[in-house]
Amino acid sequence: MTHTFENSSPVLSSEQHSILQRFLEDNPVLAPLREELLTAYALLYETYAEGGKLLLCGNGGSAADAEHIVGELMKGFLKKRPLDAEARALLDDTPELPAGFADRLQGALPALALNTHGALLSAYANDVDASMVYAQQVWALGQGADALLALSTSGNSRNVVNAVHVARAKGLRTLAITGQRESALSALCDVTLRMPACETYRVQEYTLPVYHALCALIETAFFAE
Repeated sequence: MTHTFENSSPVLSSEQHSILQRFLEDNPVLAPLREELLTAYALLYETYAEGGKLLLCGNGGSAADAEHIVGELMKGFLKKRPLDAEARALLDDTPELPAGFADRLQGALPALALNTHGALLSAYANDVDASMVYAQQVWALGQGADALLALSTSGNSRNVVNAVHVARAKGLRTLAITGQRESALSALCDVTLRMPACETYRVQEYTLPVYHALCALIETAFFAE
């Protein structure tokens, strides 16, 4: 299944415009990605607005990026994200919890890096097929409102591509961050952000400010402070 996000991006707030402008000023080589970045933002916005979660996968440095992105989404990134009144009430009405318990929790954007499950990854690689370690997890965890972010500097990593095939079959939104060349992921995914480089380390260097911008935009959409 494919999804279309052209012209579907929510109107940006003044704060989001500032985030985007700062990103473009700090990273002029990435300025040609502006429209694709906004389309990727629309994909993430729809995912979270519909109550979905973000699954992520990659290998090597891309696996580290997947975990980094989870860290920015699951807790405060640029904002503190205090719990709202409804969420606080759930905790305040629990008598065994100490006063101020809710103050030590933050609002979260659910995200899960599939490369973090070492026991499952090694077992599946040994017992079944190493190229299916991410596909199996997407099969088990992916639901209709979810999205998959596939990170691959080549865009052709077999285990990542297989995960996208499963995500598409299950109706998940699919987003890729790759190097400059067209690839299996750019052909498969709803949205692909192609970094302006082919060398692995250069693709990874450009990838970080791109996902920081996306995390900042999506955080601002759902959290006021």
